[in-house]
Amino acid sequence: MSVQISPSILSADFARLAEEARAVEGADWLHVDVMDNHFVPNLTLGLPVVESLRKATDTPLDCHLMIENADRWAPAYVEAGASSVTFHAEAAAAPVRVAREIRAKGARASMALRPATAIEPYEDLLPELDMLLIMTIEPGFGGQAFLDIMLPKIRRTRALIDKHGLDLWLQVDGGVSSETIERCAEAGADNFVAGTAVYGAEDPAAAVRALREQAAAVHRH
Repeated sequence: MSVQISPSILSADFARLAEEARAVEGADWLHVDVMDNHFVPNLTLGLPVVESLRKATDTPLDCHLMIENADRWAPAYVEAGASSVTFHAEAAAAPVRVAREIRAKGARASMALRPATAIEPYEDLLPELDMLLIMTIEPGFGGQAFLDIMLPKIRRTRALIDKHGLDLWLQVDGGVSSETIERCAEAGADNFVAGTAVYGAEDPAAAVRALREQAAAVHRH
């Protein structure tokens, strides 16, 4: 499996988003956290900012919707320029329908699980998805410490993906850094969202390369 790094602009300078997006142009994705202050206790950005970012960078946008009414809003983020849209299992009334709508509009469909949400009830849905996101912190704020108790869940998810022979990316988001990325990779993750570890570094692009190499070294062994 190939390793992908998705820097999270939640940790970037919001007054300089175009520059911050260009600062990580070697990244595989730009991770955009959309929060509505209802599903999570924070308010970030929405469709207009995604549309503007699409014009400011060639890096594909990976929009993570931490919002209520995901069914209603997810397709609009594809129209705004997202190449991958992640909705939360806990916020979608009809997850299969949402995933199919996202795919029908030409983007990758992804589903996220909060730390307390088990993967097993969603096993039958996996073929409808292009990516599954395991949250390794409680969603809402960047800069939180990585939750080691999520590692067994990552392993169980990877086992389910392999059991069904799916070409499904397994993303982790929350507290991913040079200290934690190898454990995530060993557990089976291949797409890593990193916020503070990238945008808190003096050279964000170099931080992306270093994280990718760390995870790739684990997968090579």
